[in-house]
Amino acid sequence: MLKELGPGFRLTLIFTILTGLCYPAVMTGMSELIFPRQSKGSLVAVNGKVVGSSLIGQAFAKPEYVHPRPSAAGNGYDATASGGSNLGPTSAKLLHGTTKMDDKKNEVADFDGINLRIVHYCVDNDIPYESSVPLDQFKDSHGDLDDVKLIKAFNDGKAPLLFTAKVPIPPDAVTASSSGLDPHISPANAETQAARVAKARGVSADQVKQLIPQFTERADLGFLGEPRVNVLKLNIGLDQRFPISK
Repeated sequence: MLKELGPGFRLTLIFTILTGLCYPAVMTGMSELIFPRQSKGSLVAVNGKVVGSSLIGQAFAKPEYVHPRPSAAGNGYDATASGGSNLGPTSAKLLHGTTKMDDKKNEVADFDGINLRIVHYCVDNDIPYESSVPLDQFKDSHGDLDDVKLIKAFNDGKAPLLFTAKVPIPPDAVTASSSGLDPHISPANAETQAARVAKARGVSADQVKQLIPQFTERADLGFLGEPRVNVLKLNIGLDQRFPISK
């Protein structure tokens, strides 16, 4: 019996070493030699400090930065929970959002929803809109929009809040990618945000728009995908070209 098992054991050991140790080691060495930056995660450094990866999106919320597309990965841009919302186009949750009670029994936004994203995108970027109810009714004591009030208004079965942008909004501005980690936005989305970014940095919108093409990546091989703007690289470029005085 041991005589029959011997060859099988030796073959298993040989292929384990070849495919489990030798092959990964060779491929890792070749990738670091041929693609040194990509093999290390396409990390981006500023003044010697790593600030992110050009392949993974991250949150930018300040007005002086171009904002990424929404993320449904964990609490947002969580690489350990990559994924989309898995909600269909007719989903009330996807359209109107939902709320929940937190640990302190306070009602908070659970899922923002496309309608709420449109509201914030319009308000943040001075896009004209029509609303069935004045937005001032949904502000808190600090004068900020209350997401919980807006979500509940959108979900009102008798008289739901109707909110419409008067100009087309880039779809990627209000929808998450299937991975939740997309580091890119469309050129149209970046250009729509240019006026807000320019105002916060004390420059003209044209100056910001002129910077966008420098960080716009073309379709792969000339025909795969669409032109896209890398948000992290663009924001680094904005800091270098139009720094904010502190």
